[in-house]
Amino acid sequence: MLGFEDCGKLMKLIYGEEDKTIEEIVADFSSKFSGVLQFYACAALDLLTPNPKEKTLSPSQRLVSFAIIYQAYASQPPSSNPFISKLVDAACDDDADKFERAFVLQLLGSSSMTNSRELLKQSAADYIKNFDLSSHSFPTREHLQQQYCVNTWSETFKSCFKDHAVRNVIPDPDVPRGCNSNSTEFDAKPGLTSKIGSGNREETVAGLISSSSLEGLSPQWIRPFPPRFPVMDGELLWLNPEINHELLWDYGMCADTSRGAAVKDLIGKALRAPLSPLQQECCCQVIVEFANDPKLVYHCGMTPKKLPDLVEYNPMIAVEVIIKFVNSPEITDYFTVLVNMEMSLHSMEVVNRLTTTIELPTAFLHTYITNCIHACEAIKDRYMQNRLVRLVCVFLQSLIRNKIINFMTYSSKYNHSASSFPG
Repeated sequence: MLGFEDCGKLMKLIYGEEDKTIEEIVADFSSKFSGVLQFYACAALDLLTPNPKEKTLSPSQRLVSFAIIYQAYASQPPSSNPFISKLVDAACDDDADKFERAFVLQLLGSSSMTNSRELLKQSAADYIKNFDLSSHSFPTREHLQQQYCVNTWSETFKSCFKDHAVRNVIPDPDVPRGCNSNSTEFDAKPGLTSKIGSGNREETVAGLISSSSLEGLSPQWIRPFPPRFPVMDGELLWLNPEINHELLWDYGMCADTSRGAAVKDLIGKALRAPLSPLQQECCCQVIVEFANDPKLVYHCGMTPKKLPDLVEYNPMIAVEVIIKFVNSPEITDYFTVLVNMEMSLHSMEVVNRLTTTIELPTAFLHTYITNCIHACEAIKDRYMQNRLVRLVCVFLQSLIRNKIINFMTYSSKYNHSASSFPG
């Protein structure tokens, strides 16, 4: 529909000076509205003139509105006017004033330019004042429809909801029901608007047009969703699983792998044999690289299964690798492999250094010490047994001195085992 600014222009034409002729008002309308705006303006006037009972406009303003609706399409055949049905209904409305019906009939029947000029050269108020009913006749609706509504189509379907629709134009709340806004009774009411052209009323009508549409406010036709048929036996049930995948960011993507390649190569050599003095210097460099980049250990090719070889050949590197894996989920696997591997001087050295560097699980220490004692008991060679017992005793003394374990926990078991060893 029209914007609020265009509605204001239209209201100034309708609520303008009453002494202006209809021709002047129509000329002003043509100059201010052109193209599709003429249609929107005529549609707005259609909303303001629904029927004579609704006193949205005064009688003279209704005549001006009908004249604008007709003259906007006067250059075309009457049947081409999109509001021709509106004009025919107004000419045949028995509830309307006789002068209004006669005015619309003269618009429709003014085929000659002379009659058209004579009708439009007077004001709407003068036409009502000088109206003579005896000089007019009113044809039937069927006659007018056959004459002017040739190209219009009847409505093929009419929803029952349309009969219960609320009209787009509502009555003025300042005007009592059944009271003419121009009557003396309305003027005598204190506190009510007595002048139809007042600013408040004009703004109200302009806002009403700008927020209205061509259709009424009909109730919504709500159709509920049909129920689903029950699932029969042997019938597949359609499932719509909600799959919410979480994206995992690859932090190693586009990373510099040159340092990782060198470390991986050095770790591979450390798994096969003890490193040479030159390679041990590189080992120190590996430890520095691990300290600078803790995530580098994940790219060195190390796995829990390779830990025993690294412990036996290069225990110092094994200690650094386990320390870097301490916060990873794989640390449990590394502890399991370390506690179950064959006991040796290097394995005890690795565990001893780990106890002074990180906090080892209590269960891991208990299991490792128990395995060391069982290993001592299982050796048949007395010389090797004595040597291994001394290593275990030194290892336990280091743990007790550093308060890693409680001496009373192992004293009875250690004394019982030591009593069976010679020397």
